[in-house]
Amino acid sequence: MNPTTELDTRALGSSNPIRVLVAKPGLDGHDRGAKIVARALRDAGMEVIYTGIRQTPDQIAEAALQEDVEAIGLSIHSGAHLDLFPRIIEALRVRGLGDIPVYAGGIIPPADIPKVKSLGIREVFGPGTSLDEIVTAVRAGAHAERASRGL
Repeated sequence: MNPTTELDTRALGSSNPIRVLVAKPGLDGHDRGAKIVARALRDAGMEVIYTGIRQTPDQIAEAALQEDVEAIGLSIHSGAHLDLFPRIIEALRVRGLGDIPVYAGGIIPPADIPKVKSLGIREVFGPGTSLDEIVTAVRAGAHAERASRGL
């Protein structure tokens, strides 16, 4: 089985599946990719909270807090990643959520990826990244988050 069809075995034996927030920050209205990734994560046994488009950094961080998520995926196609990502990371930090793994996808120029990662984004998934790779990374990050909390 591949990661997109194999259910998360830890989630199966538990009432606590991996909880992932998928968000579209800024004025970007292109949400097809985010919805495809959200479905792949759901099909892999994760509980996905999709915030919809045009979310502010504070809205994203507040949703992460309220939903008690173990991973966050940000999808951006507007070119505003270097402005929005630091604000999202800071909004998470001030809410005590600075250790939650954050992933980014969409259109991020290769030259910007080192900067984005230095801000605290765990991994950047560009066009053509397989859903299996995304599911595997998010699952690993969420399990590490659980382990760090002793769960």
